[in-house]
Amino acid sequence: MNLNQISRFYFIGIGGIGMSALARYFKTIGKDVAGYDRTPTVLTSQLESEGMKVHFDDDISLIPPAFINDADKEKTLVIYTPAIPKSHKELNYFIEQNYTVVKRSKVLGLIAASNFTVAVAGTHGKTTTSSMIAHLLQTAGLNLAAFLGGIAKNFNSNFVLPSGDKNIINVVEADEFDRSFLTLFPDIAVISSMSADHLDIYGTHDELVNSYNAFATQVKQGGHLILKQELKVKDVKADITTYSLNAGSDFFARDIIIANRSYRFNVQAGNKLIENLVLGIPGRHNIENAVAAVAVASKLHISEEIIRKALATYSGVNRRFDYQIKSDRIVFIDDYAHHPEELHAVISSVKELYSDKKITGVFQPHLFTRTRDFADEFAQSLSLLDEVILLDIYPARELPIEGVTSEIIFDKINAKQKIMMHKSELVAYMEQHTPEVLLTMGAGDIDTCIVPLKKMLENKFHIVPN
Repeated sequence: MNLNQISRFYFIGIGGIGMSALARYFKTIGKDVAGYDRTPTVLTSQLESEGMKVHFDDDISLIPPAFINDADKEKTLVIYTPAIPKSHKELNYFIEQNYTVVKRSKVLGLIAASNFTVAVAGTHGKTTTSSMIAHLLQTAGLNLAAFLGGIAKNFNSNFVLPSGDKNIINVVEADEFDRSFLTLFPDIAVISSMSADHLDIYGTHDELVNSYNAFATQVKQGGHLILKQELKVKDVKADITTYSLNAGSDFFARDIIIANRSYRFNVQAGNKLIENLVLGIPGRHNIENAVAAVAVASKLHISEEIIRKALATYSGVNRRFDYQIKSDRIVFIDDYAHHPEELHAVISSVKELYSDKKITGVFQPHLFTRTRDFADEFAQSLSLLDEVILLDIYPARELPIEGVTSEIIFDKINAKQKIMMHKSELVAYMEQHTPEVLLTMGAGDIDTCIVPLKKMLENKFHIVPN
């Protein structure tokens, strides 16, 4: 498939973080772009303001006429996300009318194949790590194209357009969902974790690990695989470099200190010590992500001075350890964490930074299957909090499963205080209570509570908004 010969791109699920990055790419290079999504969001509003036609009802009559012109249908490409149900009317229309219909991952693979590519995979950490790498490359003045799984604050986008078509380095987030990352054949890859997840797709943890191993074998011969220390792969053609937070790997963090509730550290890079690094975002787990980014930068011969500057100026990703309010009276942090290990990482980091404060955590479970498969692990992570507020399960793409509710987590939580409530009750509840550190977590629609919570707390504590 030659993407240059296609003039119209129609996205089914255009509001998804990965889909919208591709939509922005094609719109920016002069293509006609439109699409469907289930609900309007801030992101879909931004896409519309950028000149894309978006609608929110599954209705063939709402597809712009130019995209259903049978006379030259070969110039229209329909891209869909695997989260779209098979019963979707628009998807089936395009299939029945013999339009070219492909998954997002195939298109990303085609774009990545045309340039030098750095791909970041892992059940945790890939969005932060990939956006760090993108910021490092931009700081170094390299010609960058980035397709990210979150809105990176340094770019205010999930997409970075290269300047010209020469010497482009792609930075792509390699998603394991639906085995999407197996369309990628990168020059450099990072694998940050292979924890059990998406068992509704893979069935078993072993099968997920097999898929990651297949991805590792696709790193080009002579390329580099940056692998978290404890992970194991086989039959890999690329050179393997290990990394970790602690000693024992090729790249690791050392001499970590906390100053003014942020981290300062050095990175041991083989026989070389990269000193005086300051990370612009908090969280011990983010130091480990930074070590992976430093390893990639080293393979690309980026100087210590640039690495130092880039890490200090890295601003993070929306909804990743995302400070909403940071004052002496109240701290409010929002995070996308939706897997037990992610919860453990962010809660532990908050407790380390605010050891003298009461930590109140609000969690919205994401998916019935994930709740069922990891109820014990969720409860164990949430038990690290002083106070737990547990919301209803956000179903996303799933139908309810009998007997699977938030209560199966709630009953196993061992915290000083715990309560269950509906999302609609959250702001009123917090208005009647006085948190010291408030942490909201989840990948569903808990993000719709962030602005109302922030405004209420600013008013309650007489904080002038930034």
